Amino acid sequence: MSYLLKDLYSPAFYDRITSALVSVLPDFDREKFLKEIFSEDFESKELKERMKHTTKIIHGFLPENFAETIEIIKKTIEELRKKGIGEDGLAFMFLPDYIETYGIDYFEESVEALEFITQFVSCEFAVRPFILKYGDQMIAKMQEWSLHESHKVRRLSSEGSRPRLPWAMGIPFLKKDPASILPILENLKHDSSEYVRRSVANSLNDIAKDHPNIVLDIAKNWSGLSVETDAIIKHGCRTLLKQGHVEILKHYGLNDEGIVLKDFKILTPEIRIGESLTFSFSIKNENSTDQKVRLEYAIYYKKQNGQNTKKVFKISERIYLAGAEINIIRKQKFVIITTRKFHLGDHQIAMIINGAEKESSSFNLLA
Repeated sequence: MSYLLKDLYSPAFYDRITSALVSVLPDFDREKFLKEIFSEDFESKELKERMKHTTKIIHGFLPENFAETIEIIKKTIEELRKKGIGEDGLAFMFLPDYIETYGIDYFEESVEALEFITQFVSCEFAVRPFILKYGDQMIAKMQEWSLHESHKVRRLSSEGSRPRLPWAMGIPFLKKDPASILPILENLKHDSSEYVRRSVANSLNDIAKDHPNIVLDIAKNWSGLSVETDAIIKHGCRTLLKQGHVEILKHYGLNDEGIVLKDFKILTPEIRIGESLTFSFSIKNENSTDQKVRLEYAIYYKKQNGQNTKKVFKISERIYLAGAEINIIRKQKFVIITTRKFHLGDHQIAMIINGAEKESSSFNLLA
């Protein structure tokens, strides 16, 4: 039996929520709430629609006074914790959505609520409308959060302020000038939590798409401070590495001179959707010294308009001994996913050595 994400909003989930609300609000009308939740069109609603629906319905059962509502939400979370329910459960994302939807005009109350709720379920999406509306005031609050005792609040400060957070609204003024969030990243570069440090790396990667030189400077300043900071900047520079950015390649000592691609072959020149492209090649280090080699390949996917769009995939990054030659076989699946639609016809694949695109070849994608 297949399981859909939207089914997180199930009768069992609402039973847990209403049990907690009854404990906090003795006069809470559980029967009426469930009747309104399970409307005639509930089954047709997708995940985000069910989240928004839950936000809207629960609003009608909470006080008009926003500060009072915040206290009820806090107590409800405490009740759920007592029962061992929730704690990072995706279905509880309606809680930050509630703050985003109904608290945008209540800055002080809402930022306090977000600080509390994010320790139960992440608020990285909900915080972004507050950045857009309150600008530097909200960024200043997030700088405070970067020093918070909870790693989940610290992570909110970096993840929520990313200029290009996936699936979330963009922050145009941070894309244009990320200077205001750099102190947040500085505060977190030695964070004890990998969860937080990975968020810092993701923020750097966002910044690199618009301001590569800023990230290059950070990479130089943080390099060698610790194993952890080296990992942050490596992950934070992943887009620059895939783009073959000259300065970042130089920073990591990646030079394609003397590294030779041999016998590049496509073993499956015709494939169907659901199958895998298989290709093979050899890499030889013809230098008299050991060399670091970063191997990647680019798929040039055919778009609906007939043009190609490039996506780079990493194979490996390792030291090749002087004179060493290694044979490699790889596969690239062409399985339908929600984030990519395949178009039939000729596609290309190109091999990349230390950021330099080498030999390419074509293959045909069939129905």
